Amino acid sequence: MTSLGLIVGGSVFGMLGLLHALYTLADISHPRRLVPDNAAVMQAMSASGVRLAGGSTTMWRTWVGLNFSHSLGLVMFSFGCIAVGLSLGSLALPKAALLVPVAIGAIYFLLAVLYWFRVPAIGVAAGTLCFIIAWWVY
Repeated sequence: MTSLGLIVGGSVFGMLGLLHALYTLADISHPRRLVPDNAAVMQAMSASGVRLAGGSTTMWRTWVGLNFSHSLGLVMFSFGCIAVGLSLGSLALPKAALLVPVAIGAIYFLLAVLYWFRVPAIGVAAGTLCFIIAWWVY
């Protein structure tokens, strides 16, 4: 049951990360998903440089890169959870180690509630619940 919880929870986070990456990729050529709903804001992002970068990039390019790196983080977290779930029979993990995905999931849930929207919050809650169950039954 613990392995299943880690694999299912990791898969949920992986699907969210892959979907986020696909939406970001699609937005490069046809912006309509992870973009401002006010076209003027998107135009301003494309025309505005980033001070920290000394004008070598725009807010739009930074936005796209940030979304891709966020996706990569989710996918890597997913792979880690799935790998542990698949290897759990041959690992001698202390129960406290399984609190790591619970804590990361809880942080993602807090971010989703505070800054994102309902669909990722529901997905993150489901994945984190799988991690909590995995920890509980370990």
